Amino acid sequence: MFWLIMRRELRLALCNRAEIINPLCFFLIVITLFPLAIGPEPQLLQRIAPGMIWVAALLASLLSLERLFRDDYVDGSLDQLLLLPMPVPVMVLGKVCAHWLLTGLPLLLLSPLVALFFSLDVMTWRAIALTLLLGTPSLSLIGAIGVGLTVGLRKGGVLLSLLLLPLFIPVLIFATAAINNAAQGMPISGYLAILAALLVGSVMLAPFATAAALRVSAQ
Repeated sequence: MFWLIMRRELRLALCNRAEIINPLCFFLIVITLFPLAIGPEPQLLQRIAPGMIWVAALLASLLSLERLFRDDYVDGSLDQLLLLPMPVPVMVLGKVCAHWLLTGLPLLLLSPLVALFFSLDVMTWRAIALTLLLGTPSLSLIGAIGVGLTVGLRKGGVLLSLLLLPLFIPVLIFATAAINNAAQGMPISGYLAILAALLVGSVMLAPFATAAALRVSAQ
């Protein structure tokens, strides 16, 4: 059932490709405009790169989260999904994995281009890729809880941002710290371990919290 849910989400997303492209375009626009606005100085670009990259990735993920359960709620299929003979957290995990494949994975694949824009070396690019690999799934999992709580609201986008941004801050802090350390030639294994722990905790807890939130919103 997990694979069926994930395949269903991927097929539905391919039918509405604009919702896939918009977050990626937003990420690329932010990443492209900052070097143009600040100037071509490599040292300055390298100094602002960690925060800029992760702020852009966080906002791009937030931009795409609202549709995670919205369409299913509008057409009534969310009620049917909740009644399927499978645990609701499994359904949630399938939808979150599909969301990450459509948003987090493309950001990871774009990381070499981002490193080129900011004149970053190979070690710093490696840190960017590893933090995106560990951090973006956590954003999707944590974001699913907020989406589950606000899916029944007519204009829940602003409330969703207010709920999720404080929860995203730990991922942002440790990811940018890891990239900063890599740029200075310092070890980053401690920060990566914290990001991995946040990911494991999110995988263990977020599907159950999201399932409970969806049941409340569907009532």
